[in-house]
Amino acid sequence: MKKIAIPTRDGMVDDHFGHCAYYTVITLNDNNDVESTERLDSPEGCGCKSNIASVMQEMNITLMLAGNMGMGAYNKLSAHGISVIRGCHGKVEDVLAAYKKGDLKDSLEACDHHDCNHHDEKPVFTIPSIK
Repeated sequence: MKKIAIPTRDGMVDDHFGHCAYYTVITLNDNNDVESTERLDSPEGCGCKSNIASVMQEMNITLMLAGNMGMGAYNKLSAHGISVIRGCHGKVEDVLAAYKKGDLKDSLEACDHHDCNHHDEKPVFTIPSIK
């Protein structure tokens, strides 16, 4: 048995773990078939500062398939025995299918902004002042 959590918004992997609408929790049996699917509501506020990692640990979740997250969240999940594959995008069902086929690899990329919203915005460049 393996339990997987996927940060979700409108049936899609949410690009930011800490602000997802909810988590889709999928239990796979020993044959890698879906045994059950449930919804775990996301806590208010930023995920990395919540108790979501300990809640997931208590639920025996051992893997998260995520879009992006900061290193604080990554480290907190890891400390609770939850492995993370970052860089997942698309429909939850498609991401799960790719995982089951062995096609997912961790992107090794982490958001470096606490309230990470740079995925949806054009970069802002500033010219440093000269003193």
